[in-house]
Amino acid sequence: MNTQQRKVIIVGGGIGGLAAALALARQGVRIELLEQAEKIGEIGAGIQLAANAFAALDALGVGDAARNRSVFTDQLKLMDAIDAKEIAVVDVGDAYRARFGNPYAVIHRADIHLSILEAVQDHPLIQFRTATRVERLEQDAQGVTVIDQHGERHTADAVVGCDGVKSAIRHALIGDEPRVTGHVVYRAVVDVENMPADLQVNAPVVWAGPHCHLVHYPLRGGQQYNLVVTFHSRETETWGVREGSKAEVLSYFDGIHPLPHQMLDRPTSWKRWATADRDPVEQWSFGRATILGDAAHPMTQYVAQGACQALEDAVALGAAVAKTGGDFEAAFQLYEQARIPRTARVLFAARDMGRIYHAKGVERLVRNSLWVGRTQTQFYDALQWLHGWRAENCLNPVSWL
Repeated sequence: MNTQQRKVIIVGGGIGGLAAALALARQGVRIELLEQAEKIGEIGAGIQLAANAFAALDALGVGDAARNRSVFTDQLKLMDAIDAKEIAVVDVGDAYRARFGNPYAVIHRADIHLSILEAVQDHPLIQFRTATRVERLEQDAQGVTVIDQHGERHTADAVVGCDGVKSAIRHALIGDEPRVTGHVVYRAVVDVENMPADLQVNAPVVWAGPHCHLVHYPLRGGQQYNLVVTFHSRETETWGVREGSKAEVLSYFDGIHPLPHQMLDRPTSWKRWATADRDPVEQWSFGRATILGDAAHPMTQYVAQGACQALEDAVALGAAVAKTGGDFEAAFQLYEQARIPRTARVLFAARDMGRIYHAKGVERLVRNSLWVGRTQTQFYDALQWLHGWRAENCLNPVSWL
């Protein structure tokens, strides 16, 4: 089956949706991208891009654009939020690049989105439709149809759901519900002039506390700082995003050392996320329909890999379509066979790291002893499975080992 004149509907215009559209268009597939928002864009603050993300961005042809908007960090630092003592430091400078072939960086979510969007907008095979919320999916042996909120029908040879945690495509294919974690994340961006001088470090710094943690790192050439705080909520949470309250944030961080605590007073506004993930599934492709990114494997933020894994997904999806000559059913099977084991491992690792970050009492003492005496080579060995992903082996489910 030749990809020429084949058409795929991409549902969702976030990082994963744009990357999937670009990956498939580069294989000669026509794309109709449906986005529910009034305009294509991205909300949020900063994200971290490990070496595997840059490997995927390079495979999509947008690596240089992303690098030009990134801040390349020197270290990853884990600190104890109670006594402000160092727990672990990973060098992500020259030695990291030599090991993994790419840098570690931080970037504003809007900037990484724009880096992919520019290439998508320039591609003649990709068409956008905004203000289009997909509500239902139909498919048969000839193709797929998605129905939007106005009852309009959009038909193609296949569909890829990139529509996030509350994916309509996933609901049609699998029908499960998100697992609300009970953890709440507050995110904000502050200008460097408003960032405490003793927290202006060229590194993602995690301050691990009892049932909470704080993160900060520079953005946009160091002109801004991304601030993230996470805590176990006292309320019964439902997944979603809304404006936050400084009073609520402060109420969860009693007992935190003054050094990290001072960042809590700096934002003038916060966005509040109630987080969710899903238990991994053994199948997410059905016929001519599949899912990608948060629609397929939403995960908590504790290993900073949500966007990275969506980028990997897109590259693997494009490679699968190329390998099968545009036979979408076969391609989607190949894609999920490569991606389900890996993304499930990342998801489980994120859950485990959340417990480690939020340890208290004796668990905190155990955590603080875990990395004592570890060399940088040993840190890299431990990260190999995660950061060592390569696009050329993207259809091999154990290619990172």
